[in-house]
Amino acid sequence: MTPTLFHDLENPSQQTIALATGVTMLKGFALVDAELLLEQVREIAAISPFRHMVTPGGFGMSVGLTNCGRLGWVADRSGYRYDPVDPATGRAWPSMPAVFERLARNAADEAGFANFTPDACLVNRYEPEVRLTLHQDKNERDYDAPIVSVSLGLSARFLLGGLKRSDRTKSVPLIHVDVQVWGGPSRLRFHGVAPIR
Repeated sequence: MTPTLFHDLENPSQQTIALATGVTMLKGFALVDAELLLEQVREIAAISPFRHMVTPGGFGMSVGLTNCGRLGWVADRSGYRYDPVDPATGRAWPSMPAVFERLARNAADEAGFANFTPDACLVNRYEPEVRLTLHQDKNERDYDAPIVSVSLGLSARFLLGGLKRSDRTKSVPLIHVDVQVWGGPSRLRFHGVAPIR
């Protein structure tokens, strides 16, 4: 066990760990807001329920998804995209809660990406045996903004690859209240989540 990659929830300590150029792990960063974040996720899901989207190839995703913010990430037979309307409800996605926006701004700033303004928030729900295959986040029009990822609930192993799918991956343990930020030269790194135990 590597002490710098794990922390005790009974005695949380915030640590900033550089995983690669442009990739920062903020251990324990979301602890103060954790209960409010979870409450807000429940409220979002009550308006736009979690669902298993279908890929363009016709495969159902194992990860349950919902969104909040001005735009929501959508996958279906026609492709991947950001859309202002939830296709399951026909209504706009729920507004992004202020605590989400504040946490994302603060985490991006801590990781060296100043003046970040999030306009979309994809919420992934992982359950035992669920995984997310290696992929790049490249449906955005502009790659200047970083990606901010907040972990709540189950522990997971984040897979951080390179700029090619065939590049070797680094397995990074994530636990409740960890936040990861990546951007700049690492913005298009392949990444995923190993099967949840």
